[in-house]
Amino acid sequence: MIHKHDLIIVGAGLAGLRAAVETSKYADVGVISKLFPTRSHSGAAQGGIAAALGNEEHDTVEWHVFDSVKGSDYLGDQDAIEMMCGEAPDAIYELEHLGVPFSRTKDGKIAQRQFGGHTKEIFDENGNSKRIPVLRACYSADRTGHVILHTLYEQCVKSNVRFYSEYFILSLIMDEGVCKGLTAFNIRDGQIHTFHAKAVMFGTGGYGRAYRVTSNAYANSGDGVAIAFRAGIPLEDMEFVQFHPTGLYPLGILVTEGARGEGGFLVNKDGERFMKNYAPTVMELAPRDMVTRSIQTEINEGRGIDGKDFVNLDLTHLGEAKLKERLPEITGFAKTYAGIDPVKQPIPILPTAHYSMGGIPTNLFGNVLADEKGNIVKGFFAAGECACVSVHGANRLGTNSLLDAVVHGRRTGKTIVKYLRDAEFGTLPANAEEKDIEKFKKLYATTSGENADKIRVRLKEEMTNKCGVFRNEKDLLSMLDTIHELKEKYKNVHMMHKGKVFNTELQEIIELGNMLEYSDAIVTGALARQECRGAHWRIDHPKRDDVNWLKHTIAFKTEKGIELKYKPVKILKYQPQERKY
Repeated sequence: MIHKHDLIIVGAGLAGLRAAVETSKYADVGVISKLFPTRSHSGAAQGGIAAALGNEEHDTVEWHVFDSVKGSDYLGDQDAIEMMCGEAPDAIYELEHLGVPFSRTKDGKIAQRQFGGHTKEIFDENGNSKRIPVLRACYSADRTGHVILHTLYEQCVKSNVRFYSEYFILSLIMDEGVCKGLTAFNIRDGQIHTFHAKAVMFGTGGYGRAYRVTSNAYANSGDGVAIAFRAGIPLEDMEFVQFHPTGLYPLGILVTEGARGEGGFLVNKDGERFMKNYAPTVMELAPRDMVTRSIQTEINEGRGIDGKDFVNLDLTHLGEAKLKERLPEITGFAKTYAGIDPVKQPIPILPTAHYSMGGIPTNLFGNVLADEKGNIVKGFFAAGECACVSVHGANRLGTNSLLDAVVHGRRTGKTIVKYLRDAEFGTLPANAEEKDIEKFKKLYATTSGENADKIRVRLKEEMTNKCGVFRNEKDLLSMLDTIHELKEKYKNVHMMHKGKVFNTELQEIIELGNMLEYSDAIVTGALARQECRGAHWRIDHPKRDDVNWLKHTIAFKTEKGIELKYKPVKILKYQPQERKY
């Protein structure tokens, strides 16, 4: 079956829906989602969305820009960061006018809280400058992503956007370097469909599910990144994977940074607030990469609670009323999944794979880039976590993710509207579905072979152990060998269930192939980058190396394996300096 729309958006999270809101006024828009749209992973974002509104105390866009540049460990492109932070206030007010129910100050303004790495400049009595935490994160209790997601979905319904829920994308349709659509299968009946479009946009999320412990939803398996890679599009900065400091032990469910923004303490087995030893000025509100390494160091050196691999997040001093008002979802999660009442007991936490700084390379306008030189792929766009602009560089600041998705969804939507004015439906290649049909036939015909679950468990376990918070050459070389071995096993994977209706085994096998694809790029980039920068921490190269590595990694898929090229970081006002907090 062939479906035809001016624009097909893949992914119904914040980036995809914000682009759909923007484009549906002018074009026929279809949105494909593996899930019902309001179950998209953006709904799991809790703590807030950054903007220098200055509603609770003085703040400036310039401070937001500096914090984002410094937080990125100077790998973020400063033109992109300036654009995102500059557009943030307007983007927030637009969300407010669309109906997002933000928490409010006493005088009715959008409420803001502190978040790690977001600071303001103050001067002491001697005129010396220092930076302390600032109230910058706009929030709706601890359900910020949830309420924005629902609001944007309602606006899309209002604008007659066509949703294809529970469709799983398989391949891009590329013809002579132009994107003309894609193929997908309907999870409900297993049938393969072709989507013909003048333009395709990906808002497919990140790739944290390559790891054993992750805050990412089960559906958030990084498919878009792998599908683009297979279609000949390079990937940028894949080695930079953020581990959130506070995942609920042992599951990795996100415990928002907003809990620390509201005054939560991190303590080890001795009851010590150990962040004073790592970031004495801002303590628990240091950037995520620093807090994560601090927690992992405490665990590795035997100061985890009861000698186990977790520390405690203590909120008991905040009181029941504040927890009920500001952190109701976290309170519920702790009770449900850990049997802990945060009013009375500390929450056990450990680092959890959380966010992908790398992804499909784009320019400031959402055009996907074909190479390190900046040439664009006609008809193909991307925004949100699957894209790399790069506004996050080597480490993302908390609350800049929702901002990235909303600002770039909005901006990419505007770019697509302009593109569609002159775009036409190209002729589809005659064999657009052929490879996917053959792949399905092979899976349904299998009678024996490799077990997909065993491949998946081994991949996730070894990625966590060898390409996680701390890395070294020996482990990365071993991980690369493992990936290549698992890729060979995957070629002979056996699908036991042969049904067509909601065949979740089929879905998981396809997801596994995608995980193997981009894990190869993560490890290859990590092995090559011989330095410590942001979330990439090579203990065998313990310093940041701006002379050799102040550059973006661009990975290309070739017949001989992955080839790495590089492009310079765009530096405007802020020259790299040591990160101290």
